[in-house]
Amino acid sequence: MNELKNIITELIKKEFPGLKEILDFSIEVAPEKFGDFSSNVAMVLSKRVGESPVEIAQKVVEKIKDNQIIERVEVAGPGFINFKMSLPYWQEKISEILKTGSKYGENNIGQNKKVNVEFISANPTGPLTVGNARGGVIGDCVASVLERSGFQVTREYYFNDAGGQIDILGHSILGDDKAEYKGDYIEELRSQIQAKDYKEVGKLAAQIMIERIKKTAGEMGIKFDVFFAEGKDLRDKNKVTQTLEWLKSKDLTYEKDGATWFSSTKFGDDKDRVIVKSTGEPTYFGVDAAYHRNKFEERKFDRVIDIWGADHHGDVARIKGFIKALGFEDKFEIVLHQFVRVTVDGKEVRMSKRTGNFVAVEDVLKEVGKDAYRFFMLAYDLNSHLNFDLNLAKEQSRKNPVYYVQYAYARICSILAKSKVEVSDSKEINQNLKLLKEPVEIELIKQLTKLPEIISEISANYQIQRLPSYAMELANAFHGFYEKCPILQAEEELKMARLELLKATQIVLKNTLGLMGISAPEKM
Repeated sequence: MNELKNIITELIKKEFPGLKEILDFSIEVAPEKFGDFSSNVAMVLSKRVGESPVEIAQKVVEKIKDNQIIERVEVAGPGFINFKMSLPYWQEKISEILKTGSKYGENNIGQNKKVNVEFISANPTGPLTVGNARGGVIGDCVASVLERSGFQVTREYYFNDAGGQIDILGHSILGDDKAEYKGDYIEELRSQIQAKDYKEVGKLAAQIMIERIKKTAGEMGIKFDVFFAEGKDLRDKNKVTQTLEWLKSKDLTYEKDGATWFSSTKFGDDKDRVIVKSTGEPTYFGVDAAYHRNKFEERKFDRVIDIWGADHHGDVARIKGFIKALGFEDKFEIVLHQFVRVTVDGKEVRMSKRTGNFVAVEDVLKEVGKDAYRFFMLAYDLNSHLNFDLNLAKEQSRKNPVYYVQYAYARICSILAKSKVEVSDSKEINQNLKLLKEPVEIELIKQLTKLPEIISEISANYQIQRLPSYAMELANAFHGFYEKCPILQAEEELKMARLELLKATQIVLKNTLGLMGISAPEKM
């Protein structure tokens, strides 16, 4: 796809030398009946040079039709250009994948810019649940994709280890009339803590839960770079007070009903927000504002991405308003994800830390393992509720998508091991690529070439559900090839070509699983 875009770009420069600005056109995978790719370049260009899209498209077709990587090119509809690529174009992709290896799919969109990805950040008032930890896998995967796109990524967990919820945790452990949290973990904490003051109890309990959360994150395959604590890193360093003073200096606060308000309506919010209560205690928003100011002004991140559960939807406008007041709105993004429904034997398990009826991630991981857990957490659109079927996640059959994908990888490893051939990017093997002509072979190659574009797009839109979907498509394409094309039994030159295709498939499948934080087992 990049080669084609470069060819068209150079052609446009020659045909329209007066065009000074970079032309932002797209090339997308076309429906099969139209060819391989489709471009809107003629329609984009027509707005700049005053010619009709069809006329421009016809010029492009005439100039590009004899290029050796293109088998067929034609104008369609109001000016789209459809391309069918030649067999040598697809065959050469195998060599590219083998040369690039584990780096296949990488790009330098990020140019080493600093990105902070904050995710999970659940209060340490209980174990991580399947519900609040969906964002953990999402955030970790987004971070991995951004790293592959050339960003310098910091994975961060923000601990709300001070304030009202920690006080409630203390009351719950003491079992007084202000207790709210229930469950076995409360009993465990009660047996470990001897203090009697609810604030001290809450802080001690939070420290214990923080360590438990860190352990669970590790079991999920997540390695955080920074654990940022509200108490130690913000309150104790007067960051909240300093942020409030900064807002006052910009005339962005006012006093009402004994509280201090942030004039967030000046920045697009539907109402102003309390930043300090009448008691003098900062609100969640007040502390959050100081936290985000720290990210931009002290740690100087070029991009900040918050992964939030949908229950925080109401907080979006106010924090975005504050970021706009700081002047960093073009560097800040919030990614919302919907909730998780856990089902066992077709029945939903209700989750609530306050009733003690919840599904802890650590328990699920013991049941299904890290790989299945991560795959299922990533498999749904972020805006969709996730139905996590524990029975399906444990099943070892084609019905279980992660098992199906890993089995494809293990089968590839087995075939390559049986061949006893060291597949490499050598001239001798490259000469055999012209023998790859079967429709299922070309379809598999086409699937392999999609990974770079998927990484680029996820870096921009964070739609990480594309990765598990792509892994399934790739496994399907491999199985289609395996069922119709003999490999080890083929004539020697054809066998070598197919082994090269198999090695390329192994590389791309492993890279894809790696982006999702899922293992690639060589035996199953």
